[in-house]
Amino acid sequence: MTVRDLPALNAILNATASVLLVTGYALIRSGRRQAHKKAMLAAFAVSMLFLISYLTYHFQVGSVRFPKTGAIRTVYLTILATHTVLAAAVPVLAVITLRRALTGRFERHRAIARWTLPVWLYVSVTGVVVYWMLYRM
Repeated sequence: MTVRDLPALNAILNATASVLLVTGYALIRSGRRQAHKKAMLAAFAVSMLFLISYLTYHFQVGSVRFPKTGAIRTVYLTILATHTVLAAAVPVLAVITLRRALTGRFERHRAIARWTLPVWLYVSVTGVVVYWMLYRM
């Protein structure tokens, strides 16, 4: 694997995190707390691997410009802007949410998880969309 392979790996990691987040949500809704905990810890681990890979790639390659013009560029830049702003919040939200769960403060965990899950899921899904638009379109 070379540095040029990292964007595809990043998309795979984002897609995996998305699946784990949805799975974790379904598990907690069905009352399976231990399975939920495992899925969410796995989502966190996968997201951390993504962050390491993402930073490695961009430290070596720099930024990559979207080559298309017109309306599709506007769509891409809109998705990228919302993705980027919310991505900055995900590590903080995820750590707070996980910490509250792991320390048994479940009411406070649920209160922030209602915000963390949709933001984290949006960032993970739009990460795949950004990859697809930038490297596969």
